[in-house]
Amino acid sequence: QLMLVESGGGLAQPGGSLKLSCTATGSTEDFDYYAIGWFRQAPGKEREEREGVSCLNSLDERTYYSESVEGRFTISRDKDRQIVYLQMYDLKPEDTAVYYCAAEAQHFCEPDLAPVDFTLWGRGTQVTVSP
Repeated sequence: QLMLVESGGGLAQPGGSLKLSCTATGSTEDFDYYAIGWFRQAPGKEREEREGVSCLNSLDERTYYSESVEGRFTISRDKDRQIVYLQMYDLKPEDTAVYYCAAEAQHFCEPDLAPVDFTLWGRGTQVTVSP
């Protein structure tokens, strides 16, 4: 069974950067064929209120970003290491959240970055942006 593990979260100052990793573990032989999304859950928000941040298609490697992170965040995949990264620059206090990666087989990312499109989730990593 494929599992996802997020890492790389922590404390950053406004304007700073962090790089999150989503590492595939378990049955990873088909990981390249999964679309991978990054989502975040802000403090005080429920799971149903998770916000889509970015998504990466499996076949054409097309990427999508929410308006709030466009131009500041970059999603990428290292196929050899089976890791999907989320590089975050120019962090803002409103980026504070628990960040989750999620995977879905045979799925093409949609511009609305809807969490309901994804069924396999990691446990999340905390990102805090504060002076």
